[in-house]
Amino acid sequence: MSLDSQDSTSPSFNRDWFFPSPSFIHQSPPKPPKPHRRFSTASKHSPGSNISNPPSFRSSPSLSPTTTSKYGRLRRRVELPRPPDKYSIQHQNDSVLDRKPAVSSEKKQSTVKVSSGSLGHRVRVRWNLAITVAIVITALTSLVHKNFTLHNQVIVLQDQILKLNVRLRACNLLSNVDTFDSVMQELDDIGYGSDNGLKNLALIVSVTLLSIPVLAFKYIDFVSKSRSSDSVSEEALLNKQLAYRVDIFLSVHPYAKPLALLVATLLVICLGGLALFGVTDDNLADCLWLSWTFVADSGNHANTEGIGPRLVSVSISFGGMLIFAMMLGLVSDAISEKFDSLRKGRSEVVEQNHTLILGWSDKLGSLLNQLGIANESLGGGIVVVMAERDKEEMEMDIAKMEFDFKGTSVICRSGSPLILADLKKVSVSKARAIVVLAEDGNADQSDARALRTVLSLTGVKEGLKGHIVVELSDLDNEVLVKLVGGDLVKTVVAHDVIGRLMIQCARQPGLAQIWEDILGFENCEFYIKRWPQLHGMQFEDILISFPDAIPCGIKVASCDGKIILNPEDSYVLQEDDEILVIAEDDDSYAPAALPTVKEASFMHIARPARMPQKILLCGWRRDIDDMIVVLDAFLAPGSELWMFNDVPENEREKKLIDGGLDLSRLENIQLVNREGNAVIRRHLESLPLQSFDSILILADESVEDSAIQADSRSLATLLLIRDIQSKRLPMVNQVRRGTFSQGSWIGEMQQASDKSVIISEILDPRTKNLLSMSKISDYVLSNELVSMALAMVAEDQQINDVLEELFADEGNELQIRQADLYLSEGEELSFYEVLLRARQRREIVIGYRAANAEKAVINPPAKSERRRWSLKDVFVVIAEKE
Repeated sequence: MSLDSQDSTSPSFNRDWFFPSPSFIHQSPPKPPKPHRRFSTASKHSPGSNISNPPSFRSSPSLSPTTTSKYGRLRRRVELPRPPDKYSIQHQNDSVLDRKPAVSSEKKQSTVKVSSGSLGHRVRVRWNLAITVAIVITALTSLVHKNFTLHNQVIVLQDQILKLNVRLRACNLLSNVDTFDSVMQELDDIGYGSDNGLKNLALIVSVTLLSIPVLAFKYIDFVSKSRSSDSVSEEALLNKQLAYRVDIFLSVHPYAKPLALLVATLLVICLGGLALFGVTDDNLADCLWLSWTFVADSGNHANTEGIGPRLVSVSISFGGMLIFAMMLGLVSDAISEKFDSLRKGRSEVVEQNHTLILGWSDKLGSLLNQLGIANESLGGGIVVVMAERDKEEMEMDIAKMEFDFKGTSVICRSGSPLILADLKKVSVSKARAIVVLAEDGNADQSDARALRTVLSLTGVKEGLKGHIVVELSDLDNEVLVKLVGGDLVKTVVAHDVIGRLMIQCARQPGLAQIWEDILGFENCEFYIKRWPQLHGMQFEDILISFPDAIPCGIKVASCDGKIILNPEDSYVLQEDDEILVIAEDDDSYAPAALPTVKEASFMHIARPARMPQKILLCGWRRDIDDMIVVLDAFLAPGSELWMFNDVPENEREKKLIDGGLDLSRLENIQLVNREGNAVIRRHLESLPLQSFDSILILADESVEDSAIQADSRSLATLLLIRDIQSKRLPMVNQVRRGTFSQGSWIGEMQQASDKSVIISEILDPRTKNLLSMSKISDYVLSNELVSMALAMVAEDQQINDVLEELFADEGNELQIRQADLYLSEGEELSFYEVLLRARQRREIVIGYRAANAEKAVINPPAKSERRRWSLKDVFVVIAEKE
């Protein structure tokens, strides 16, 4: 075998043969080498040596193996020059060739060896330790089992031998009573001796079971520490994994804690019973019962005697104290969590046919009040309010409202209407009506949230029993909400309704109070019902068929339930048609026999032509473009609309165009812009306040922090305008209505109110008392009127179609007519006769206001009785828009 082949195949190949012994140096050039032995030892070099090859060398014939091994280390510390010869050159080349791949291999594997060396060593040690422990435990277990088995067999055999001997003795000595008693005692001793093995086994088992958790935790801690020292290991520590699994189990399973407590209790009882069985003379059943008494009452172990029983009983009592401490903590947490759930409104509402209100705003108080009045005839109802607020805060705020809900219960819950689980919590599928309130603040964000709420409601799996009433802030978003909700959704655009009401009230002073009576549930409101006994009658006869109600329209079944306000007199009621009336309550009216009415002659009086008006609009809000369009439709050609607000004049046109107003399409009004602050007298004095026919004061809550502050701003503007008007208008001798003395500041302002009409938008109901007492301005209680409209639509979704027509630009509307259109001065007529005269003009009279009265009477009683009328009286009618 050649050296090359031998060096390549030998696993312990070294190149120490390159350093020959001194005797080899002085010898003649060697012959080709013969097979030789090589010895390997640990390498050791001098400080200046660069040689790192392991010592492997050939044995010389002149040296013994011992000497060769001894001086091999010395020869590695010396480098002797030798003349190059063929043999050395060959071996030098071989060593260089062998060194290069070794060095490259070391460079490539250095990182792997360093990183995996300690890890592999620890893994091997851990697995060896685990295997050793397993083998030892298995061997010990088998030995113990074999020992106990043999011991039990020996005991069984001894018992059999003893029993046989005792029987023999009993047969031989049966006549001796004392001997028989001793035999029975021996039998008892034999039985007790046979139980000793079981008692020892029970004690060993209990100790073993108690030590298993300790050993398991020790092993887990050992494994975790060994893994934490391995920097290259990316696996989670075993103790962390175990803690994570326990945490997941306790959090996922709702009954995990009680179950764990039950298992711990059973383990303590069983282990304690086994231990007591091993140290006492009682049987296993009695020991288990005694263990339970120690767990349940830690003082029961006081009468225990003996060191062993006392140690066991004390241990059981300690375990019982821990278990009952955990039980008390668990029960306390469960009770606290339940009370917190009830206090924070997390429990489910188990109701049906209730009214559900989603959201919170300043309109909520008026809405709850109106719903309470509506449910009074039914003995009260259930209203559930869900908002993203704390339940206790909502209940406190509702209590501060000081409304009499007249038997209606208000239930508050915390939750989001965008979450289906929260909607299910308030029984949304069983509600008869769902009201979605607009949030205070940005109109676009409020309408976007209302749209998402409608999407959530339409996604309820159980379906909705009732309809949805949505309050919107911008009229442009109404189409999108109706598209998403379909026929279930009825919308009430708050700003649009208030804007149209203010315009109608500016044209007809006193109309605001009439709308309050009709929209609210305190007086008369709209109802729709089917009366089979009236089928086949014409509408002119139906008008006088209800002593306690006033028919206003027909719900035509043949037109998919379309409601026609103020129909033709010749319309014949069909079988499935329903009648729209104004009445005090749903059960307060019924048809009666036709009364005898003397029909008066028709009085043809030409209506005066509409004259151009000059209107001042104080304030700014995002829907002001819609108000301008409505004003253009209502006013006569040549009218002027003055806009006075803080918005710079150069920005107004852009804002109006962005809001959707096309200035080129305005036909009847001309816009006049003035910039200023409505609460600064100097700015107001720059306006010709005495020349305006109507003044509208808008209350925009976005300017102030609350509704009270917004009302204070509107009230300050009103007082400043009236004071400036009173100073510019000539003084008259008589104050209207004679409420305040002439010369007082309120009296002067009342004189100014005779010249022009001021309509103030009020947000808070408490502010209206100031205006109603002073009588210096009409007002529109916007939040309360919108709440009334929402309540009416929530009670009956069909009323929404009626309100939409009364607020629209076309169709029918509420109007105030002077008495001279229907009667002469001092003429005596019944209300039915006035009603029939108004039908000649295609109008329906629903009430009147006497000349000396403060409020109008809607749906008056005793309609057949005659009374003397005055030309200063006014009538409230439903008529087509002029």
